[in-house]
Amino acid sequence: MTTTDAAPRSAAQSPAAPELPQQLTGRLKVVMAVLLVAQFMLAVDFSILNVALPVVGEGLGFSLSNLQWIATSFALAAAGFTLFFGRLGDLIGRKRTFLVGLGVLGAASLAGGLATSPEVLLIARVFQGLATAAVTPAGLSLLITSFPEGPLRQKALGLNGALMSAGFTAGAILGGVLTDLLSWRWAFFINVPVALAVLLVAPAVIKESRPAVRPKLDLPGALSVTLGLLGIVYGLTQAGEHGWGNAHTLTGLLAGVVLLVVFYLVERKADQPLDPLSVLRRPTVAWGNIAGLLAFVTETSLVYLLTLYLQKTLGFSPLQAGLSFGVLGIGTVLGGVLAPKIIARTSTLTTLVAGGIIQTVFTAALLFLGTSTSASMALLLPATFLGGVGNMLVIVGFMVTATSGLPDREQGLATGLATMSQQVGITMGTPIMSTVVTAATTGVVTAGAVLQGVTIAIAANAALVLLGVLIAAVFLRPKRPAARA
Repeated sequence: MTTTDAAPRSAAQSPAAPELPQQLTGRLKVVMAVLLVAQFMLAVDFSILNVALPVVGEGLGFSLSNLQWIATSFALAAAGFTLFFGRLGDLIGRKRTFLVGLGVLGAASLAGGLATSPEVLLIARVFQGLATAAVTPAGLSLLITSFPEGPLRQKALGLNGALMSAGFTAGAILGGVLTDLLSWRWAFFINVPVALAVLLVAPAVIKESRPAVRPKLDLPGALSVTLGLLGIVYGLTQAGEHGWGNAHTLTGLLAGVVLLVVFYLVERKADQPLDPLSVLRRPTVAWGNIAGLLAFVTETSLVYLLTLYLQKTLGFSPLQAGLSFGVLGIGTVLGGVLAPKIIARTSTLTTLVAGGIIQTVFTAALLFLGTSTSASMALLLPATFLGGVGNMLVIVGFMVTATSGLPDREQGLATGLATMSQQVGITMGTPIMSTVVTAATTGVVTAGAVLQGVTIAIAANAALVLLGVLIAAVFLRPKRPAARA
């Protein structure tokens, strides 16, 4: 029995609540498809412009120093406002938040694709990020509250995790294909028909979800945590561009830490806190989210490291590099399908730890990459495939751990925290690994120097994965029943 097994049943399963179906009905299949398509689209958005950034810059006249704001403006809004919008969904309804967010995403994507100046593009990216911050936790809450705790929910979360991770990889591939064959503008336009299709189907099949007792919005808590997260994310993105000693990096990180301390103090005294400290004290929530944060930090940043290696050391084109990650995407989908089955046969903790060990082993295997294309690809492809399987076992284990055993009134908060861990992890990974690579490649940047820097960063990446395994093994162990006198 895992830690989550011993937790109290959620309100959705209590005798007073409407009983949820125990089998996957036709309506539930449509609900799952609608929510998973939306989450996949959001995951694609995180990476679809990475390969196209230089082309976008040339097309709209971005200076080289300002080019990073195309990614940073999205990341700031997406990570900074996630917890706020997760709570807002509890207030106004998660279905309503989900639909409004999708409408904003479609409109912002259309505006981004039609942009003729840097200013318009950046505004569109900010609204894409805000829409992501609203839709992701609302969609995850709807997914959780639509399925009873147990095998059905684990299956839904497994598919959700698989498609989100696969979406991140697919975004890198799709961005290269669309940019090469059509235009970078299609990296924006592709969202419009998908958002429209979901908006047409979702209102008829998804039921509204909100707590039985409507909470009040803790405005001081919302402002302090949102500004604090913005500071942290801004500092991390600046660290990736300018280093950890840069004034903007240090100012952002310091301001973020101070504001998060203010948030903690506010929550201690608030009548209806945005983030009740009692929830954060739950081992499954606190340590589960830390394990999830490390899972997203490591796998998404590994894509960045291998992109550097493939292009700078092996001489691959952006499209060739993107296509090389196809096996990683297949691995994550397989891991998402397997995870619920492994959880059902063993436990959530076993799945999380086993996945972390697999990811550690095959990330460490990449330390043996060299300058020979054939030998290196013979190692890289199976290692990323199996590492992707392991990473997805960790992610599904984290999602089940961090969101199970909670009453319905806390689901918006729990999914907001889980989503925040995901988005902050995605944002943190690349700056951290970029700094490691930069520190290791001093002087003239040659293919060999890049390989050396990437190798050191891969070692750091594997160490972080192992840290996540140790955290899960130590802090998420089920409590032993007290011995009888």
